[in-house]
Order: sequence, then C-alpha cells, then structure tokens
Amino acid sequence: MRIPAAIRLIHPAPAAAVTALSAVLALVITTQNGAVPVSRVLLVVLSVAGSQVATGALNDWADRHRDHNARPEKPIPAGEISAEAALWVTALGVGLQLAGSLPLGLLPTILGLAALASAAAYDLGLSRTPASVIPYLVSFGLLPLWIAAGLGVPLDRVLLAVPLIAPFAAAAHLANTLRDWDADAAVGSRSLSQVLGRQGSRRAALVLAVGTGLAAGTLAFWAGRLGISTAVLGVIGLLAVAQAARSAGALWYGILTAAVLWAGAWALSTG
Repeated sequence: MRIPAAIRLIHPAPAAAVTALSAVLALVITTQNGAVPVSRVLLVVLSVAGSQVATGALNDWADRHRDHNARPEKPIPAGEISAEAALWVTALGVGLQLAGSLPLGLLPTILGLAALASAAAYDLGLSRTPASVIPYLVSFGLLPLWIAAGLGVPLDRVLLAVPLIAPFAAAAHLANTLRDWDADAAVGSRSLSQVLGRQGSRRAALVLAVGTGLAAGTLAFWAGRLGISTAVLGVIGLLAVAQAARSAGALWYGILTAAVLWAGAWALSTG
C-alpha cells in the first residue's frame, strides 16, 4: 500500500525516530525523577513531533525544483500535493510545536524554536553546502536540553550528553545524505557528503556512530554506571549499526535504531 503524500512529505521514518528518541528520554528521566506530571511528558513529545512535521515538509518544499528532475517520485514534483499545501503542513507543524512547548514555559519554547530554526536553515540552503552538518550538530545538541527544560528537570541532568551527541549527529547526517548521494550529485550539491565522497562518507558515518557508542559505554563503565540493562541496549545498538553497513539505506535505519536504543541506555546510566 502506497503511503499517502501528506505522510511522505514529512519524512516519516526520521520524524518517527526523533520523536521516539525524545519519548524514550522523557519517559526514563520522568521515571527516575518521579515528580514530573504525565501532561508535561506528553507536551514535550508533542512539541518535538510538531518540529519534525515542520522540518520534513519544509525540506520537500525547499527542494521542490531540484526534485523535479532528481526525485520526481516525491509528493510535490509528482503532483500529489501542492507547494502551497506543503507550506500549510509546515505551519501546522510549527503550530503543534508551539502548542506543546508554550504551556511548558519560556525556556523549553526558546530551546525548541532554536532547534527548529537550525533545521530550517538546513532545509533552506545549508543542506547543499559543506556546512550541511552544522544544523544537525545544533538541533540534536539542543534536543536533550529542550526535553529536560520541558520536563522541568535541571539542565545539568543532561548536559554531559551534548558533547556525545555531536559525533553521532554527524554520523546521522552523513548516513542520511548517502541515501540521496546520486540525486544530489546530479544537481550539483556540495554537501559534506559530496565533499567526502560516497565511500569516505560511509566510512566516516560508521566510525563516528560506532565510536560514539563505544565512548559512551566506556564512560559509563568508568563511572560505575554500566548496568545490565544499559549494556544490553548499548550492544544491540552497536549491532544495529554494524549489520547495516552493507548499504546506505540500511546504514541510515541502523543509526536511527541505535539512536533510540542508546538514548534509553544513556538515560538509564545517568539516573
């Protein structure tokens, strides 16, 4: 069964992965702190989901002219949805994000909008430059802070996650752009993946992703926080990345899977 155009417009796989990752972090942190109302957890997840809807729809709108030749099967060039409708979906996503974050307070609203602005900069131009990785570093670096602020938890609870996220965010970016490497090359894109080359990008994504998992596990071990649950989630994440090395598409989904698993492992180890 073909996925409806409006769903494909928002890039459902990465949107679902980032939302699931956020939900895992929020639920584990809530369980460990005990005093966070369920309503705050739901609002945090809603705000992140809204940002993903907006980011995905804006990306397809911004790339609509390039996709006409390079990716004619995508919803806008295929004529399944109009460019104007894509902007309305983007606006809906922003509205959902604000509906979720505004009741949580000023800080989570600002952090969420900063993450969204970074993603929008990627969609509107940075994705086609050697600086294409920067929005990934910024948006994913802000994500744990955004979640903690939304839950009303001190930011130092998640501060150590930020430097670990940077190499993994870079791996996710490279794996994502590898899936469209040929199409991007055909339209003259100069993203980081194009600069590094297909094989260089794949190797870098693997090294960065696996290195992040090993570094996080080593730090948890040295801190005496590597419990059985944490170790199991960590190893499964490493296997998800390793077995996905066979192709660009598989690598992308392997990294998405590891992201959710390692988010849970990290949250458990820092509780």
